[in-house]
Amino acid sequence: MTAAADVGLAAALAAERRLVEAALRRRLAPAAGCPPRLRQAMTHSLLGGGKRLRPLLLLWSYDALRTRRASPRDEALAAAAALEMIHTYSLIHDDLPAMDDDDLRRGRPTCHVAFDEATAILAGDGLQALAFEILAGIPRRGADLVRVAAAAAGPSGMVGGQQEDLDAAGRPLTAALIRRIHAGKTARLIGAPLAMGALLAGRDAAAAADADRAGRVLGLAFQAADDLLDVEGSTAALGKTVGKDAHQDKATWVRLEGAAAARARTARLGRRGTRLLAQLLPPGPEGARLLALVRLLWERDR
Repeated sequence: MTAAADVGLAAALAAERRLVEAALRRRLAPAAGCPPRLRQAMTHSLLGGGKRLRPLLLLWSYDALRTRRASPRDEALAAAAALEMIHTYSLIHDDLPAMDDDDLRRGRPTCHVAFDEATAILAGDGLQALAFEILAGIPRRGADLVRVAAAAAGPSGMVGGQQEDLDAAGRPLTAALIRRIHAGKTARLIGAPLAMGALLAGRDAAAAADADRAGRVLGLAFQAADDLLDVEGSTAALGKTVGKDAHQDKATWVRLEGAAAARARTARLGRRGTRLLAQLLPPGPEGARLLALVRLLWERDR
């Protein structure tokens, strides 16, 4: 990618993130009766920064795949906000003392540190419930979007992958085990935004399934890159504590095969996922922009 293209992508990402931030603030406005402390905890985690990759993937897949049957883009933006709420809920719970026991997230104190453990649990619960309320209210596609998001986040997806990750700590590793953990805890919620974007763009279930399949491969590359950054990155750059995977004997490619082989695997998965997605996209600037975005999932330094 040329320097000019890099600048153009950065500007597009910044503009889109501002739209996502505005949508999150608007959608977070709680109904009467939400306790102030709970609202503060939800706000602390949801509006505390972040790359907003999942909302961007949804919006740009929607733009690239849009047909005459597409839903309005405001509905795609609502779905994008809901997906970020699901992701943020997972981070709040992942950081808890009973899970990864992290003190830092996005360069700020984690929710249970800033508030308390019980409030953090409830903040995560509240964000998840609000997310599905938003998705269910999207006309025409609401039920389909709920099904995709629930399957990706549920016991056969992210939650199940997190359980497998906990169970694997300190145990002998195999490549099959790592793939299974990464497929659940990370890849499902990379495939989901691409599938949801396709549905909102007016594509059929088969096209959405193809987008999800490409996204899952990209999600494996994303998690592999994340594991490398835990070894090679810095706390200041990442906004979270590094070195936790080794300390907790987490199931990672770095632990199984070393950093060099893990780096090669990351690139291999990233190229494969990008190829799969490219095959689904019509020619045009929106598709090129989406492909530039997905390359950031595995070619990144933070």
